Amino acid sequence: MDGPGEVTPEEPTGAITGASSEPTSSPGSGCGQQDTQQRSREDVQHNGSASLVWAATPGMLFQEDRQSSLHPISLSWVLGYNNSLAVHSLMDGKDRVLLYVSSHVVVIHDILGNRQYHLQGHTNAISCLCVSEDRRWVATADRGPDPLIIVWDSFSGVPVRTIFQSHPEDGVSAVAISQDAKYLATIGAGRVQRVCVWKWTLPTEEPVCSTELRPEFGCQDYVIFNPQNHHEFVSNSRTQVIFYLWGDGGLQYGAPLLNNQTFNSVVGRFSQSVFHFNNSQALTGTSAGKLVVWDMVGPCTPSEELQAKPHSVKATKVVLMQKESLTVLTVFESCIVTGDVKGQVKFYDGQLQLLTCYSHSKVGPIRSISFSQTPPDPPSASPASSASSITSSQTFTIRNFILSTSDATVLRVATGTTNFEKVMEEAKKAVSAIACHPRQTLLAVGSHCGLLRVWDYQQTKYLVSRIFPEAGIQCLSYDPEGYFLAAGFTDGSVDILDAISLQSSCKEFRFSHGPITHISFSHDSEYFATADEKYSVTVYKRVLQNGSRCWEHLAGLHSHYKPIRSILFGVQLDSSEPRLLSLGEDRQLVEYDLNSSSKDHLVVLHRDRVEQIAVPLCMAWYPQLSTESFILTANNCYKMKLYNTTTKMCRMTLLGPTYGSPLEKMQILPTTNSVDPQKHYLVYVTKDKVGLQILPVDGNPHKSSAFIGHPDGVSDLASSYDGCYIFTAGGNDCTLMKWEVNLNALDAAASLGGEDLIPFYNLLDGGREGEFFRELEDYFYYAQLCSHGMDTLEARQVSTHIPLEEIPSVMRAMGFYPSEEEVEQMINEVKFSEYVDTGEQVTKISLGDFIKLYINHRPAFGLSMKKINRAFQVLGYDNENGDKVIDRGDLLLLLQRRGEHMTEEELAQCLTTLMGRHPAGEGSEPDTDHPSGAAALSEEEIPEEITAEIFTADILGLPIAEPEKKSRKER
Repeated sequence: MDGPGEVTPEEPTGAITGASSEPTSSPGSGCGQQDTQQRSREDVQHNGSASLVWAATPGMLFQEDRQSSLHPISLSWVLGYNNSLAVHSLMDGKDRVLLYVSSHVVVIHDILGNRQYHLQGHTNAISCLCVSEDRRWVATADRGPDPLIIVWDSFSGVPVRTIFQSHPEDGVSAVAISQDAKYLATIGAGRVQRVCVWKWTLPTEEPVCSTELRPEFGCQDYVIFNPQNHHEFVSNSRTQVIFYLWGDGGLQYGAPLLNNQTFNSVVGRFSQSVFHFNNSQALTGTSAGKLVVWDMVGPCTPSEELQAKPHSVKATKVVLMQKESLTVLTVFESCIVTGDVKGQVKFYDGQLQLLTCYSHSKVGPIRSISFSQTPPDPPSASPASSASSITSSQTFTIRNFILSTSDATVLRVATGTTNFEKVMEEAKKAVSAIACHPRQTLLAVGSHCGLLRVWDYQQTKYLVSRIFPEAGIQCLSYDPEGYFLAAGFTDGSVDILDAISLQSSCKEFRFSHGPITHISFSHDSEYFATADEKYSVTVYKRVLQNGSRCWEHLAGLHSHYKPIRSILFGVQLDSSEPRLLSLGEDRQLVEYDLNSSSKDHLVVLHRDRVEQIAVPLCMAWYPQLSTESFILTANNCYKMKLYNTTTKMCRMTLLGPTYGSPLEKMQILPTTNSVDPQKHYLVYVTKDKVGLQILPVDGNPHKSSAFIGHPDGVSDLASSYDGCYIFTAGGNDCTLMKWEVNLNALDAAASLGGEDLIPFYNLLDGGREGEFFRELEDYFYYAQLCSHGMDTLEARQVSTHIPLEEIPSVMRAMGFYPSEEEVEQMINEVKFSEYVDTGEQVTKISLGDFIKLYINHRPAFGLSMKKINRAFQVLGYDNENGDKVIDRGDLLLLLQRRGEHMTEEELAQCLTTLMGRHPAGEGSEPDTDHPSGAAALSEEEIPEEITAEIFTADILGLPIAEPEKKSRKER
């Protein structure tokens, strides 16, 4: 759910979404000329993006200097890519340009120029892509909520067409573009797969034709057009190949049978399919190293042939090509090309006779093959540019090509040589750990495959790497001086490395029984501490060994009973001694006494419960913006809280960023602002977003901004020592993203949102002029009357304040029902707001301050039926109708004995008020002394079995959404 003030990540500048966008260059086969002429010049001039597309040329993306972004956070660089998708060669001459997918971003990477351009528009991870024959048009699609299909112009970087709601059930699993670049074929990712054909240049959200496939065909995840006839295409799953034919009569398909009994031979799992360049056959590669040959069966006249397809296609033979599994199958000019699990690339002629083979012992399983678009040079040219492989009967020429492998390596093969040039090598497993050097432009990156690298993020190049084969890297941290790098591993071990060479400086520590989740150093490097998945905190103390600095194990403690979310070193207020705290999902904030701790005995100084219902997720030291020192925490209810560092008393509760999921990690952004040293910012990540927050936090949504970072989840966060860059790791998407920070843009956005109370008025239903605000004013002034006494005849003095004791009543009148602990925190927040500065307690609150208090303390998204249903799932039982219910007597006992339990008198008064029981003919006050009483009332008007709907509508008197009403009526 998106909260108030959410900044939605923008589509790339100049996106033409849902509008007519014919290809403006002849796409591939030259068939686009007529379409180009049909597009009027007026339409082009009407949209700046269309003009940019019209004038675009290859390589134009990197010819102009990039302007600084106008957004608070902008993507600057991406490390890693989705190795399950193809890598395409866009240019292979003096410029070597690759196109690949990293999470939800398409990266156009100039390898030699060390530059990147990012195509951003998807909000989910991209699941498939395809590129037109001329390398100009790129189609991408994703899976997840609100999936998109976007067609990009790779020359200009402009998204020329966006198709919404193409496959709303679960997104897209495969996409292909026709040879003439006019049509797209897509296959949905739902349980029942829907196959669609789109003429993407038309301004319509409906496909030209579509059909649904039977689930027994398996998940069709590969599709390709017939290059010689865009009315035909083929797809395959691991077990079934399907041929399609579309036209005015719709989309029809045939699914020919093929199994091990068909030819009494093991077929294997299907990988990829292609149409033979002779236009009469199709081929499918298998995991058994075989090619299935598909052909028309039965005599057909030319006019009947088109109608007979695809139902007349059958497997005519299965050809054993090799022992190794075939992973890639493609057609290049007059050759059939295969790639396999051994890293071999083989070229065959039309009769499947081997022409040549490229192989290397260190190349992993081939994932994709992409040939250079540049034609080979004439024979007199340098042999490095072209090569001839001679068979017994012919000579053929091969262009340079790009290989991508399943172990996240990209290689370039120059066909004039046998060299496999390594272009990129990235992490092949989850990237879960990053750490910034405290004084240099260096970033340490660790992954679950054991690969540790140090990257210079200013020069955008790797400097040094090391592989740990025994375990994956889970977390990293530099010491404050930047001399050492601590690494925590998935097997519970910890290694202290030299920050330059990455060689071990101490012996490996093995004192944790679970994967290390956090590592932190004290400010003086005297200590470092770790937290692990077994809810333990382990502390290490610095010692001298043979004249060199090292650390040894001090003690460990099983200090939490739920996952530890953060460990934090600080400095004592009255000395320079370090202090250590840990925060867990058990709602415990634990402070350790390092001075009193001894070998194998870690002493706990304080243990404080910081939440009543919410779960704390992260914490940070709050900058010294006042005379009082605070610890800042964020919880899963979108609230941020300030706790006094000494007393651990909650001093303030504030509405945090509400961008679909709560804050998972946060850091104070380092600043080099000498103009205003009191200006501070917070950088944070949610489940899938990265954001910035202006400090001090006050609940103003305009002081925060967030952008989608990793749709499948952010695993770690780091910021550069000067605060100019933010880095996020994407975990299982195997990527790391570098974000450029523009604080002026965030300040400008906050200013545009209004000052003082204006942002808070906008968070009220109807705003400053709405009925809700007028009702709030009425309750506020009614509370004044109550505080003065309702029956007095003396002249009243109208005030703009109410006593603090009236805060709970007005809050409840406005629909927010705080617990007793929340009431105490609200009153203390106001009462002691000026105590540190003046030594006096505040006894009243103004309307403006009350609005802020209400906005910051009320639930971020109100009370939902989902929460009430969840409570009934836990507390209730299934009745004979299958409904979750709570027994009336059990409910009354729970209210009196659990949580902030109520007395019998309080419960009677509450029920009498809620059920609206009044003495006959008298006033509006509930009758708590009526003979029927609360007990009789509960028996008379509360059913013996209470459902969530009865509790909400009949007892609490709250409205229920329409879907809930319908289900209630049905029951």
